[in-house]
Amino acid sequence: MESARAPRADLFDPASLAALGRIEIVARWIVDGFMSGLHRSPRKGFSVEFAEYRPYQPGDDLRYIDWKIAARSDRWVVRQYEEETNLRASIVLDVSKSMAWSGAQFGALGRMAARDGGTPDRLTKLAYAERLTAALALLLIRQRDAVGLVRFDDRIRTSVPPRARNGQWRRVVSALEEPGSGLASGAPEALQQAARLITRRGMIVLISDLLMERADVEQAMRALRAAGHDVVVLHIMDPAERDLPSSGEALFVDPETSLTVPASIADVRAAYRNTVDEVIGEWRATFGALGISYEVVSTDAPFGVPLRRAFAARQQLP
Repeated sequence: MESARAPRADLFDPASLAALGRIEIVARWIVDGFMSGLHRSPRKGFSVEFAEYRPYQPGDDLRYIDWKIAARSDRWVVRQYEEETNLRASIVLDVSKSMAWSGAQFGALGRMAARDGGTPDRLTKLAYAERLTAALALLLIRQRDAVGLVRFDDRIRTSVPPRARNGQWRRVVSALEEPGSGLASGAPEALQQAARLITRRGMIVLISDLLMERADVEQAMRALRAAGHDVVVLHIMDPAERDLPSSGEALFVDPETSLTVPASIADVRAAYRNTVDEVIGEWRATFGALGISYEVVSTDAPFGVPLRRAFAARQQLP
């Protein structure tokens, strides 16, 4: 009798998985599960190139001492090598106030979980996006890609240049814990900063709820594509943003402007859904025309779903 295979973390319910550990632990589980589901090794070629000499220091690995120079000049120097990575990538993460929201907090399950001290029904968009960011960064680093991070709200909060060296992933994870949640979303500036951090053609992944002006984002994306960068957009949405409940009264609040609009759900439900579908269609058409990979990601979807989309886009690159 065959033993049952352990369930893959990348296919778990996101809120339940997130409750089991810190971001770095959860991200490792997600990537390990994702990698175990691949039928072939995704790793491409990797090499190191000689960069320069530097004086020997106590504790340096003796393998890298240039013994020929030591014999000729009685001078001990160490060869330094520079990683030749497959790709340079920047993840651009929206941490504006609209991202710190979950529709579950207003539902019966959300209230029950909060009252009982249990696990919330769903993660906020930001909590989901942060764990996705950590997992994607780790996955790319395991491909020997150089990865950086730009966090933004109404201004750039974090700017981590792409690196493939040891410790880079922990630097990314530490950056995810820095403060943010300003009112507005300044995506164009963040995208420009991500491009400046990449010295040659690379990959830029925008993770956001896209509650921002489409024309401004389109202009920034055109500049990225003109510079030769490949772009992936993961549009984070809470299920409650796609479909309203069938009945009841609601107060719609814009978390970034505090604008409030009371309405009967029955009166606006159909029009609301049509508007959401139209907005998604407009984003899809805009990005499609620019050759940008675009995916709507629901916060109740397993992390393996958006990870698979980003990974597929990365594998298509030369």
